[in-house]
Amino acid sequence: MKYNILNNWNIMRLIRLLFSIMVIAQAFETKQRLLAILGLVFAATAIFNVACCGAAGCGVPAKKNNDTTTDISYEEVV
Repeated sequence: MKYNILNNWNIMRLIRLLFSIMVIAQAFETKQRLLAILGLVFAATAIFNVACCGAAGCGVPAKKNNDTTTDISYEEVV
């Protein structure tokens, strides 16, 4: 857990953290609890590096092509 929090910071993760800080600040300024909860959820996704699919979980696996080509014999029909 500690490794996941401290390492692998990229630009998208920083943007999510900055966005969540802005949302939390706006929530405290306008005294809206629901907005603060939303900001905390965004902060948690940035800090723990998870998203709706998990950490780097949205990649689609490559299709394995197991089809082999076989020779087709044709007969001439008269």
